Amino acid sequence: MFNTEKQDGVVENPDTETQGYVFNHTMLRVKDPKRSLAFYTGVLGMRLLRRLDFAEMKFSLYFLVKTADENIPEDTKERQIYAFSREGVLEFTHNWGTENDDTQYHSGNSEPKGFGHLCFSVPDIRKACARFEKLGVEFQKKLDSGSMKDIAFIKDPDGYWIEIVQADLNGDMGR
Repeated sequence: MFNTEKQDGVVENPDTETQGYVFNHTMLRVKDPKRSLAFYTGVLGMRLLRRLDFAEMKFSLYFLVKTADENIPEDTKERQIYAFSREGVLEFTHNWGTENDDTQYHSGNSEPKGFGHLCFSVPDIRKACARFEKLGVEFQKKLDSGSMKDIAFIKDPDGYWIEIVQADLNGDMGR
């Protein structure tokens, strides 16, 4: 049975009613979905699970997943149910027309600070970072800079930071 770490404010035994809750997705606003989709599918290997258009409100939603699951439903309704029931989904919101104007989204890493970053764990961080370099991906922090040598940060087309880690290199972090 999982035992939570003990910290001030932590509820050690959450209400049983919450046991079926799933952390489903995080949403990012994107200026140009074509550019963002190319980055997240081509650079990070995510797959587009579903696109929903809301013409009356002039926006689209894109739901991406990182999965090797080949059993993703083909039926539109079943695929949408699958998208809203699994963990680790990334949602893009594209407000139509922003790709052609001067809209800039706040990454949360300049004042006023807020949202910080997404994170991807990779099997070989040096190999992944070499690939990102080859692909021309912009780095916020390379492996050899700063005091944390086993972590890198790259930027997506909208300037959102993406932390890159290798799990087995981080067992002693923060001790």
